[in-house]
Amino acid sequence: MGNPFKIELTGRRIAAFLARYSSPTVLVLACLVLWQLGTMLSDIQDWLLPSPVDVLRAAWGIRGIISPHIWQTAQETLWGFILALVVGLGLGLLIDVSPWMRDALYPLLVISQTIPIIAIAPLLVIWLGYGIWPKIIVVGLICFFPIVVNTADGLRGIDRELVDLLRTMGANKRAIFIKVRLPGALPAIFSGIKVAITYSVVGAIMGEWVGGSRGLGIFMLRSTNSFRTDRVFVSVGITALLSIFLFGLVVAIERAALRWRYAAVEERWEEIPVLSAPEGGK
Repeated sequence: MGNPFKIELTGRRIAAFLARYSSPTVLVLACLVLWQLGTMLSDIQDWLLPSPVDVLRAAWGIRGIISPHIWQTAQETLWGFILALVVGLGLGLLIDVSPWMRDALYPLLVISQTIPIIAIAPLLVIWLGYGIWPKIIVVGLICFFPIVVNTADGLRGIDRELVDLLRTMGANKRAIFIKVRLPGALPAIFSGIKVAITYSVVGAIMGEWVGGSRGLGIFMLRSTNSFRTDRVFVSVGITALLSIFLFGLVVAIERAALRWRYAAVEERWEEIPVLSAPEGGK
């Protein structure tokens, strides 16, 4: 027989998980039901607003056709995000190391976000052609800014008392960075990464809209031009699912990298009082 205290604690965690995600799940299901009923009870034509059942039927019918487009968008998203991650972390570290670089680069980074990416994308197509590189760069341009800002702010927001303590113990800058500054900045860095990853798929689709022959963006345009609205909804749904999957992957990596942070959350569960077992195990 298992430990009753562990079983009760696990039950509380499951209940907390269900309480956290049951509300959005119920809301989404309610919206889908209302959508289905609305299309059934009204005279809206399928090409204008298909029902959820029609969208699912279309998704199953085009599963072989849309697969290459999903793979193309996934490649552009991943490579573009890797580019944004490398550039964002590098610039964030550079801004932290050099006050002069911070004063010089920070205003330029802010100004770069005022330029519409949709206006830059055609130039990238002209310079680099219709291959995958323009889409990768578009994703990188969209995603790198939150990574830079959160990296720089996270490194600046570390506990100064810990830094002073290590200095009094004779630690050099490298040891201070590895043992205090980087671990203290990781929560902020992962926050920036989670914000960036949600934009990555949209960035890839925007790049495909400007020029390309394959991808979910191209599939959307072709479906729109042929008035296949059900296929447009399929593309939108796949885009959302891909973004959710990538976000969940980043969260899983964050939990693995910041075990000390989530261990503190687990300790709070341990501190919750549980009913004592009767004497004699009865």
